Amino acid sequence: MLRCSVCGSTYDEAALPWRCACGAPLDWVIGAGVRTPDDLSGRPASLWRYREVLPCGNDDGCGPVSLGEGMTPLVRAAWDGAEILWKLDFLCPTGSYKDRGASVLMSRLRDLGVRDIIEDSSGNAGAAMAAYSARAGVRCRIFVPDYTSEGKCVQISSYGAELVRVAGSREDTTAAAERAAQTEGTYYASHNWSPYFAHGVKTLAYELVEELGGAVPDSVIVPAGQGSLVLGCDHAFSEMLASGRIAKRPRIYAVQAAHCAPLYRAFSDGSQEPATIEKHETIAEGISSALPVRGRQVLAAVRRSGGAVLTVDEDEIAPGCFRLARLGLYVEPTSSVVGAAVSRLLKTGAIRPDERTAAVLTGTGLKATDKILHLAERNEGGRPTHG
Repeated sequence: MLRCSVCGSTYDEAALPWRCACGAPLDWVIGAGVRTPDDLSGRPASLWRYREVLPCGNDDGCGPVSLGEGMTPLVRAAWDGAEILWKLDFLCPTGSYKDRGASVLMSRLRDLGVRDIIEDSSGNAGAAMAAYSARAGVRCRIFVPDYTSEGKCVQISSYGAELVRVAGSREDTTAAAERAAQTEGTYYASHNWSPYFAHGVKTLAYELVEELGGAVPDSVIVPAGQGSLVLGCDHAFSEMLASGRIAKRPRIYAVQAAHCAPLYRAFSDGSQEPATIEKHETIAEGISSALPVRGRQVLAAVRRSGGAVLTVDEDEIAPGCFRLARLGLYVEPTSSVVGAAVSRLLKTGAIRPDERTAAVLTGTGLKATDKILHLAERNEGGRPTHG
């Protein structure tokens, strides 16, 4: 069943609604009392090991559309005097954490009979949806802003998806995709609007607890544009608390680029709704979202956790990117915002060196070579800045 996140109206999934008649996002309602088993031995080494808490996971007629996503490494490395747990989700099959949501979303859509979709993305979600559409045998068209990294565009097209470049902003791209879906009667499989996508993402938090032997991080630090990582972590920790698997909720710190920070502005102002902002260009293209459609839910999740929303300036992103690379962690600029955030949080005392802090690295640098090269050329005559 699907339920409106604002007015509470319910919908049959088979009707394929992608948002409520009131205009608000829909949520997938997990069954009461559902929990993952304590013994996961013999389960697949993918996110589908947690199938009981996933859409499609308990339906015998719904086979997963999978490329082995999930179960990414958790690496310990020092950062500003603290040992940080770096979750390497850029090692998912298409090079970003978006594979988690795409696998679950495409599994459910294929089961519901969808054979033709439109999606819009800044790049990584488009690549993930293109890959999993190919795996599912579903026709796919991906709308991207014309400033999207060329590596991501090549990747999308290589999977066989039709790539549509849109002049203008990320928000212009969304509007173009919505118009196309409405005009042509094609299912609008937006990962931001989807009631299923964040439930794929939540498996990251289940993995953290499993990888830590049942322990819970004190804090989880994630990049945030639309906020699916925040929502995924909130879903997972809420479910594990309800089932008694964990005893406390970790603090969630959501990191935005200062040039595009509607969630930060709202959090700072004490507002429940994302702020209206004047957006500026940012090298962190993956979190350049001025209109987060689930922003109200994201803000509530951060506050419920006792965490915060913070921003990273443009001149902090490049050093963070190259400093992570010096640890062997080659990520795109969007991911590197968490490094600068860890430094800020340690300096202010919001997190402590003796605490267990997990930082999520979301997208590989291999897909943003053009952007990283530009950053390198701006630093010391083309030489990466040393951390």
